[in-house]
Amino acid sequence: MSEVKARLGIEDVVSEYVKLKRTGRNFKGLSPFTNEKTPSFIVSPEKQIWHDFSSSRGGDMFTFIQEVEGLDFRGALELLARKAGVDLEQFKSGSSGKPGVDKQKLQGAISSAVKFYQKHLVQNSEALEYIRKKRGFSKQTMLDFQLGYSPDNGSALTNFLRKKGYSENELKLAGLSSKRGGRSFDMFRGRIMVPLCDSVGNPIGFTARLLAEDNNAPKYINTPSTPLYDKSRHLYGLHLAKQAIRDKDYGVVAEGNLDVIASHQAGYKQVVASAGTAMTEYQLKTLSRFSPNVRLAFDQDRAGLEAAERAIPVASKAGVDLSIISIPEGKDPDELIKKDPKLWEKAISDAEYAVDWLINVYKDEFDIKTAQGKKKFTGKLTAVIKDIEDPVEQDHYVQLVSEMSGIDAAAFRSKLAGTKDNFVQRLKKPSMASNVISKEEHDKARVIDRLLCLSLMVPTVRNYLDILSEHMLVKPEQVKILDFLKANPDFNSDTDKLSKLENISDYVKILVLQFEELYAKVDTLELQYEAARLRAKIIEYFVKDQKKKLSALLASTDEAKHEQILARVRDLDKLLNQTKET
Repeated sequence: MSEVKARLGIEDVVSEYVKLKRTGRNFKGLSPFTNEKTPSFIVSPEKQIWHDFSSSRGGDMFTFIQEVEGLDFRGALELLARKAGVDLEQFKSGSSGKPGVDKQKLQGAISSAVKFYQKHLVQNSEALEYIRKKRGFSKQTMLDFQLGYSPDNGSALTNFLRKKGYSENELKLAGLSSKRGGRSFDMFRGRIMVPLCDSVGNPIGFTARLLAEDNNAPKYINTPSTPLYDKSRHLYGLHLAKQAIRDKDYGVVAEGNLDVIASHQAGYKQVVASAGTAMTEYQLKTLSRFSPNVRLAFDQDRAGLEAAERAIPVASKAGVDLSIISIPEGKDPDELIKKDPKLWEKAISDAEYAVDWLINVYKDEFDIKTAQGKKKFTGKLTAVIKDIEDPVEQDHYVQLVSEMSGIDAAAFRSKLAGTKDNFVQRLKKPSMASNVISKEEHDKARVIDRLLCLSLMVPTVRNYLDILSEHMLVKPEQVKILDFLKANPDFNSDTDKLSKLENISDYVKILVLQFEELYAKVDTLELQYEAARLRAKIIEYFVKDQKKKLSALLASTDEAKHEQILARVRDLDKLLNQTKET
């Protein structure tokens, strides 16, 4: 990591995505994460960090690549290492002493295979006719998605790549060949080839569709799990969809790769596909880096219903707002687009929040006028509603399902696992481990950052931190700064004490950068007023959040605990008034 940072300047990395203009010691540009018109995105070459005032995001070059490309840290490291010309294999150490897998070599083999398949597509009239006439894909679409054809003669690709210097083992590891009877054969033969790419567009595998119908062979086969391709982490078309997902503020997940291609060609570029119907937390978190809103367009059969049902708690855990797209007449997106692209557009825009959609599906499936129907209806929804983490949202659906089925809300609550009514536990601050936070949380984080940057740089305003606690903060690094400043109220750039914050050094640099941009030229008295205003805003956010949770608890607990909850409300009002008076 340090070798990569030594070879790359953060301003060079960022400038590939953001048009930067020098302003003094720093660079400034328009945020790549919001649609701002006035530049508030700052890059500091001196500190090697960036900060986006419009979205409250910031960090080093690795964090930037993670955010803008939707990668995890490992993916960002590999991308920047390639830019810097650093071979990561040299830094690996294994107890076996054996060399690690050369992923760059495997990727080279797959890239060569993509070109090989593209060449054979042009030469095969039957394959070309299938893509151009039957699927209706244009020449530009073929190029954008690098579509190809694998010749049906056994080992054409294997022989081609062996001549280019790839070993049999490398081709097997890349998922391009297999062995039978001691001989190597192409993994894919006589199929339309759809390259699978990572989020930055590097090919990592293939989906292959049978060209000639054969009842003895599966219509679609995918690259098996390899060092490059893991279907549980892959989203087809993400490299071409991510900007549209940002712009639209939602992503659409279809089942088939050809649905994605048809959708993009029709102008709906915010569409990706999962490898099957099982959405994983990793896939949803990846999408949430571009937008927290995800819409599923799975088949309207039993498998699609069950997949949507499984996805709801996974989406809740990933911090994603999940909706379901109902496709008319049981068609898939590709068929709908062929009939009329506007029908697909309408289906997307009419997406229904996942829990509401599921309730309506089961309402139609069961006769909720009968005891057995009510039992099945509530039984199907219990597992979904119990996993809703927000108590207000959970209470809403308890009431809704109870009213629809004509049962007592208390009876339905008794079916929900984990309803021990520990109201102290349910008032606790949600885990800050996830990077996915709402717009309101972003706004709150921005206010907290500004008070912390003031307190870090101006000792005379640290008394405004006294009544703040970790439950009022949003990010774990904010808690660490608050604890540090409370433990060191006289801190004034003491390097020994500052060493305690080494593990969040980039966040400290971001706070310093914010102070330099916002407050460096403001006089001391104005800084005092600003600190008081920021503290009052933080308390206001906290009280609002707590009251919302208490309101839900008031509706879902017995009367014996009502006074305890109301006393807590009075304490919150007292805290808010106290803050306004000082």
